[in-house]
Amino acid sequence: MAWVFGSLVFWLAAWALNARLSRLSATWVRFFVPTLFGVTVIVVWEGMVRGFGVNPVLLPAPSAIAATFVGEIPTLWGDLVQTFFKGALSGYVIGCTAGVLTAIAVDRSPFLQRGLLPVGNFVAALPIVGMAPILVMWFGFGWQSKAAVVVVMVFFPMLVNAVEGLQASESMQRDLMRTYAATPGQGLRKLRLPAAMPFIFNGLKICTTLALIGAIVAEFFGSPIKGMGFRISTEVGRLALDMVWAEIVVAAIVGSAFYGAVALAERVVTFWHPSQRG
Repeated sequence: MAWVFGSLVFWLAAWALNARLSRLSATWVRFFVPTLFGVTVIVVWEGMVRGFGVNPVLLPAPSAIAATFVGEIPTLWGDLVQTFFKGALSGYVIGCTAGVLTAIAVDRSPFLQRGLLPVGNFVAALPIVGMAPILVMWFGFGWQSKAAVVVVMVFFPMLVNAVEGLQASESMQRDLMRTYAATPGQGLRKLRLPAAMPFIFNGLKICTTLALIGAIVAEFFGSPIKGMGFRISTEVGRLALDMVWAEIVVAAIVGSAFYGAVALAERVVTFWHPSQRG
């Protein structure tokens, strides 16, 4: 029980330190407090697993997960390339680009606004576990089918956000552009697209998570001998939960980095927006 007692002592000490630091307004506190909280979770997890002798099949210790992570870096990297760079990222780029271009067409056509958007909401509500096996059968077991699943997942969220953004400009601003004899293309480039950027980036950030989830889930229904979803389903069958958790760690790191990169691009592009000030 020494592990349990030690982890509880560490938790109480970290809690007291975080409570004191949270009252400060220094910049480094914003990074240190969540870091300390994460470390506390890992320490308590390790202590409870070791102290109570939890079966590794049910919940492996963080130290075992870390050892597997370090020892299986080549395998994890191959899975990451197959799932993220080939499947998720390519589908993300295709789906989001198609969503924005379709939104521009929808914004110019009342017929598409009344016809396509309700269909889009219906398709967006379809469960991915129902669509994935169909798309895998259509496009094969390679990364192309995973990219197709991602396109289906990200297209309509991107479309809805982009359409909402294109309609965000005020009527007075649009009247001013017409007063200046601006063409529809000039109004789109100089007014409507810049005004839509916060909405577009909101859709891009939402789709970062959907893309990775879609690619991983699609691999459950057919994949070559590598990929994060393939590895998770295979290792669960072998009861190698430490490898499963190592893949989850990779997915969490990559997903957070992907989201952070899009958020950073948003700050650069929409620096003028009130949400980016301060």
